Amino acid sequence: MIDRATVDRIMDATNIVEVVSDFVNLRKAGVNYKGLCPFHDDKTPSFMVSPAKQICKCFACGKGGTAINFLMEHEQITYVEALRWLARKYNIEIEERELTDEERRQQSERESMYIVSEWAKDWFHHILKEDPDGIAIGKQYFRSRGIRDDIIEKFQLGFAPNKRTALSEAAREKGYQPEFLVKTGLCYLREANNQIIDRFSGRAIFPWLNVSGKVVAFGGRVLDARTKGVQQKYVNSPDSDIYHKERELYGIFQAKRAIAKEDCVYMVEGYTDVIAMHQCGLENVVANSGTALSVYQIRLLHRFTQNIVLLYDGDEAGIHAAMRGTDMLLQEGMNIKVLVLPDGDDPDSFSRKHTAEEFKTYILEHQKDFIQFKTDLMLQGVTDPVKRSEAISNIVKSVSVIPDPIKRDTYLHDCAVRLGVNERTLINTMNNFIRANREEKRREEREERRVEREEAPSIPSPFGGGQGEAPTPNGGRLEGASPVETLIIREVIRHGEEVVFDNLETEDGGTTSLTVAQYIDYDLSQDGIQLSDERYRRILAEAVEHSNERDFKAETYFVRHPDPQISQLAADLAMSRYQLSASMSVPQREGSLVRQITHLVLDYRMSIVEQQLKHLQNQLRNATRDMEHIKSLMTQLKQTQELRNTLARKLGNDVII
Repeated sequence: MIDRATVDRIMDATNIVEVVSDFVNLRKAGVNYKGLCPFHDDKTPSFMVSPAKQICKCFACGKGGTAINFLMEHEQITYVEALRWLARKYNIEIEERELTDEERRQQSERESMYIVSEWAKDWFHHILKEDPDGIAIGKQYFRSRGIRDDIIEKFQLGFAPNKRTALSEAAREKGYQPEFLVKTGLCYLREANNQIIDRFSGRAIFPWLNVSGKVVAFGGRVLDARTKGVQQKYVNSPDSDIYHKERELYGIFQAKRAIAKEDCVYMVEGYTDVIAMHQCGLENVVANSGTALSVYQIRLLHRFTQNIVLLYDGDEAGIHAAMRGTDMLLQEGMNIKVLVLPDGDDPDSFSRKHTAEEFKTYILEHQKDFIQFKTDLMLQGVTDPVKRSEAISNIVKSVSVIPDPIKRDTYLHDCAVRLGVNERTLINTMNNFIRANREEKRREEREERRVEREEAPSIPSPFGGGQGEAPTPNGGRLEGASPVETLIIREVIRHGEEVVFDNLETEDGGTTSLTVAQYIDYDLSQDGIQLSDERYRRILAEAVEHSNERDFKAETYFVRHPDPQISQLAADLAMSRYQLSASMSVPQREGSLVRQITHLVLDYRMSIVEQQLKHLQNQLRNATRDMEHIKSLMTQLKQTQELRNTLARKLGNDVII
């Protein structure tokens, strides 16, 4: 992995305004910058970027963090990939090569697989351009399909020689390990003789690049001269640690800017469809390679647009492909249109017959709203009342999953007019589907809560002396911290290293000082109290551990934390919607931080006591006639009430200024 010194070098060089500006149009807003959030459908600018803190946050959807967190979310890449992205931008050298034995133990397999895949892409491309067989066979194939050289370069198309061990032998010569050739799916192991065999030999190669431009997989097509009698023309990489077919879309890297610019994406079936449309001038196009759309792919597209046009062949198979996954698209808030090309044409052949303007004009004139398309398709020629009823019910079911109620009502009204069905009947049918869906979700949520309750360990009372059990403020589950815990950790992040108690006497007669983090940890530990969220416990522990270091600053340390969850949480809690300039900021009054911290700790204790009271009261209500048990519960209840009253008095006398 990349060491901390290199990470700090990258972070020191990074300007978050420059990074975010590559993806978001920002404008100055006081000491900060703001723009439309790239993570949700933002109508008014709610995405704030702080150059002083080097963090960003959307105050509508909550997403943000450091430049690394931003890149991870926006480009759907890993922590290490985001670091490498920034290193390239700011010319900080991180050498990428096949690892030695010692380095391999320190580096993840995933990184090695990316490096091997990148090398393989370059090797296939080199064979296509420089090798005699590559030029005579591979390049001739692409030219026969009308693919220009600039498009070959754009998609880094390649060719694999017929020799079944050509790639594996070349990889070994370069020092790449066979295990990574197999793990990436470039090769497979023949068990009979334990030989490494190339998966794509003798095929035209289509590299898959993920949204950040990393090579994750390959598609290989048998050349036209060999397709006769071949059932499977294409061979694709198997799933691996770096490639999951349900999460990737072919062409997304080359298309993402055009998708955002046009606010629309065309979905086609195959590699050559994508390439042909690019060559025609339509660049906002991706392919799912014949598989059903997944929720991961839909959400990936939704980051760039909510408008999708399904562009398929006009034959029965094409129409069937257009229908797959559409309810999921609707459920995710996508606006769907369908364009079925004239029978006998696919996007590849159609684009070669028309200019980009002609293609765009044809799309605009012939695309249909999905509900209209489905209505026409399912009811065409249907006269049987039962089948017609089933078709209408199926259409209404699709409408019911649309999250926008106005859009649902608009569709239903349109359906009622065109189908000649009473609108109230359609509304009642739709409401039945909605209720059924909601009830199903509630059942799933209840089952999840039941399992969590059964698996959650009992938590002893943090105030000692109790025979019963006291839940943490969130019911004993680490699914979300209480608001007061979040406020405590916010102060640890913002002020964790600041001294709040100075020259305190110790038991041995000496003196000591306590920082914010140390005081909170000490106070809670006196009664064995812990924060309920594991992330919060970790932040507090690390702040205490580093508090005595001279240059330790909690906010900088946690915002730059190597764990992306911690760094994003720290950035979120460190960011304020409004930030005064230096000349306008009001200095903190002496002692106010002490009062704020002690008050928050008392608030947290009070929340635990109140939960304990509710727990004991429930036990009393459900108690059997065992008088000894009831007497014990009453004693605990009285003690807990007295503790609550003591805390209430302290809170009443110690008001935050």
